[in-house]
Amino acid sequence: MIDKKRSLRFFGDCLLIAALAIVFALNYELFVAPNQFAPSGVNGIAAMLEYVTDGAFSVGYFSLIVNVPLCLLAFFLIDRGFAVKTFVFSLVYSGALLLLQQLDLTSFQYNAENVDTIFPALIAGAVSGFVYGIVFRRNASTAGMDIVAKYVSQKNPLLNFFWINFAMNAAIAAVSYFVYTVPGEGGAVLHDYKPVCLCMLYCLMSSVVGNAIIKGSKSAYKFLIITSHAEEIEREIVSKLRHTATRISATGAYSNTERDVLVCVVNKRQIVEFKDILKKYDSTFTFIETVNETIGNFLHVK
Repeated sequence: MIDKKRSLRFFGDCLLIAALAIVFALNYELFVAPNQFAPSGVNGIAAMLEYVTDGAFSVGYFSLIVNVPLCLLAFFLIDRGFAVKTFVFSLVYSGALLLLQQLDLTSFQYNAENVDTIFPALIAGAVSGFVYGIVFRRNASTAGMDIVAKYVSQKNPLLNFFWINFAMNAAIAAVSYFVYTVPGEGGAVLHDYKPVCLCMLYCLMSSVVGNAIIKGSKSAYKFLIITSHAEEIEREIVSKLRHTATRISATGAYSNTERDVLVCVVNKRQIVEFKDILKKYDSTFTFIETVNETIGNFLHVK
């Protein structure tokens, strides 16, 4: 039964990842391609290659050529589930991109025509971050540099995954300065910083949205309370906040005095009420920590 549930969950994750890959492809065609800037990762390299060859070499083909071997390496060197889901994303993304490039999407594309191109970069970055965050929470990735960064951070855990990604994307942004050019006087070719700025803005927006989704929406606050009034505080927590707490016995390092420590997690709306409860009791010390996400629950036993 457990294996069946895991298989269904895995299949459901693959379906969701395939749908997100289509969204990712639409995002590229509608907001990135018409405005001539490089997005992050392998797609950024592919976008520059497509620009240089005047569309002769599609991003879809480049994505397949690079990501299929990377997914194979991930299968043997990183994690099989991660590799399979990432391969599904890569395959669907490339196929959707190649299909979309055969369609006339002019009426749907946001072509800023070199005016206010910050807006398509922001939109594209937000959509990219949304896709990236959900895919990452399903133990997968959008392939490319994500696989490389995951492998490097696995071999050396002291290296931060997101810093590795940032370094790679910064390099792509720097290279885009020499790729995207504008015509000057007398037929001269001028380099432009605008594509570099758009690339960095895209990466920044993608990181902000992606990290917010990865952290989750079930954020809360943890109260750690050191007190000699544990029973009274527990009763108020239960009656007023409809929560419970975990009590731990502790000994003060300086005074060598026995105290109770209460641990309780509450939502944002209950912070003020919790503070009002604690203000009533002397010999009570507390500190509050932010909890990014809560997982699971205790069954209510009568």
